[in-house]
Amino acid sequence: MSKKKNPDLKNQETDPNKKKRRFLSAEKKFQIYLAAQRGEKPVGEILRREGIYSSDLVRIRQHVREGALERLSARPGVKSKTVLAEAYESLKKDLEEKERALAEQAVELAVLRKKTNGGSWER
Repeated sequence: MSKKKNPDLKNQETDPNKKKRRFLSAEKKFQIYLAAQRGEKPVGEILRREGIYSSDLVRIRQHVREGALERLSARPGVKSKTVLAEAYESLKKDLEEKERALAEQAVELAVLRKKTNGGSWER
């Protein structure tokens, strides 16, 4: 019996301690949550089947609860639009610059009116 190395395991042999992180979609997390809530199978079996820890299930349950509370507490009607803090600061800065420019032009207009004796431009 010869020992042939599997080419797929080549990368794993270089660093056997490094595991690839697995990301679950929101839909998959919700399916796991529902399966655990139904109680048809023991929770331990569901955790083993999905390859997750009990702390992961606790976190999923917490997220589902927070999402449900947030959604249920929403009032009906048009939702107010929120602006990111960076966008708000940018708009605020732009408004201040425009107000400053408007004030400068108001001063220049007042000076020009004084020079023309009351603002008559036809002289």
